[in-house]
Amino acid sequence: MSYYQTPEGKDPKIWYLARKRASFKSHLVTYLIVNAGLWLIWYFTGARTYGNTIPWPAWTTFGWGIGIVSHYVSAYVSTGDNSVDKEYDKLTQKINNL
Repeated sequence: MSYYQTPEGKDPKIWYLARKRASFKSHLVTYLIVNAGLWLIWYFTGARTYGNTIPWPAWTTFGWGIGIVSHYVSAYVSTGDNSVDKEYDKLTQKINNL
């Protein structure tokens, strides 16, 4: 069975959301481990004593952090079909009240 196929007996929408959330968790763990390593390298190479410049790991942490936030929003905040369903329900209710 493929990762993208819904197992038999499972709801496809819930399975899709579960895959998105599992993917986010994996992405977050990778982000934390890699960035911790970069900051440790920066700290132990003595670069922290070079002056008042922005530490080079900050750029990676910030840039990749934008991706992490985006991934979080897509997995936990906006659930795609759910937001379309909500908008459809709002429009239907507005039309029925006219």
